[in-house]
Amino acid sequence: MPNTTLSNRAVIRLSGEGVRDFLQGLVTNDVALLAPARPVWAGLLSAQGKALFDFILWADGEDVLIDCEAARADELAKRLTLYRLRRPIVIGRGDALAVHWSAEGEAGSPDPRLAALGRRWIAPADGEAADYDERRIALGVAEGTAELGVDKTLWLEANAVELNGVSFSKGCYVGQENTARMHHRDKLRRRLLPVKIVGAPGDEAELRTGEGKAAGELRSQVGDVGMAWLRMEHADGVLTVGSAEAEVIWPQWLQDQTAASA
Repeated sequence: MPNTTLSNRAVIRLSGEGVRDFLQGLVTNDVALLAPARPVWAGLLSAQGKALFDFILWADGEDVLIDCEAARADELAKRLTLYRLRRPIVIGRGDALAVHWSAEGEAGSPDPRLAALGRRWIAPADGEAADYDERRIALGVAEGTAELGVDKTLWLEANAVELNGVSFSKGCYVGQENTARMHHRDKLRRRLLPVKIVGAPGDEAELRTGEGKAAGELRSQVGDVGMAWLRMEHADGVLTVGSAEAEVIWPQWLQDQTAASA
């Protein structure tokens, strides 16, 4: 069996009375949707609706497990502890557990953001999974601080609507007002999108049009694909980043949903 552990992910366990109600008032998605084998992608935002953390929630009996970026797991646990106040909720690292991924097979559950990304589950660690980030970026699924930043990218700019990361019916959460306003006014002018890169950008990150206009920022790169934060008016055509060229790989899921809403 191939190795499946995502070593750049970690697990936080929340247990105690009222765990789901606690999270319901904080995160972008509807925690009531959580069920065995049905994880939920969500974010914890600033009051302005910008991403502070993104993660996948899992039901584990009465507990909730958070599948999150390993480098910021302790920071996320600390932030949740601040919000907890006097609630009888225990927040701790699930160090005996790891996040697993496979591009195919029947283990685990389909990724809640995009089924084409593959399947994931939580279990004790094995060896490092290969090709996850390259596949994820090529499919246009952004995650983590490198791509979303911290208080830098609006949650809807991470394609949260199209990738099942936000509920507009569940009620209040941190950053809800601005997120809902943007959605209902259709004011999304920038998105995180995958790009095909030809050449070597070097240390450059700024994307420009052929006329030299600022178009956005290259946030990450694996092989010849990258994740870019782009102004939508400049997302068509060839862009430059340093001495390299970049062109948007329009994800099929985004094309389908854009056509459906037209």
